[in-house]
Amino acid sequence: MKKSNFAALILGTIGIVFFALGMCMCMLPEWNMFQEGIIAGAIGIVVLLITIGVWRKMEGKAPIRISGKTIFSILVGVIGALLLGVGMCLSMVFGKMVLGIIIGLIGIVILLLLIPLCKGLR
Repeated sequence: MKKSNFAALILGTIGIVFFALGMCMCMLPEWNMFQEGIIAGAIGIVVLLITIGVWRKMEGKAPIRISGKTIFSILVGVIGALLLGVGMCLSMVFGKMVLGIIIGLIGIVILLLLIPLCKGLR
């Protein structure tokens, strides 16, 4: 394993753990730790963004340039993930199985659209 991949693995794991723990802290009212959860989640996001920069630097790649296509791709990914999550919640938490499956499938299709959007068609 290359050093760059190992560094990305360690930093990515730390970032994901902080982010996931922060989301649990926010979403579980029994824990009564909403503000602390937001802080932990924000730390996780910052560590994950640092991970991207560190990995690209160690690989000798150019920094990511933010363009309209990049922002649009991020928005499509966020919308697709949110729709998939809403569909899962409707199915598993609220008992609206058919509506949840439909919304979840729409989210999956939107996420699948990211492949040609990012890589292009040949």
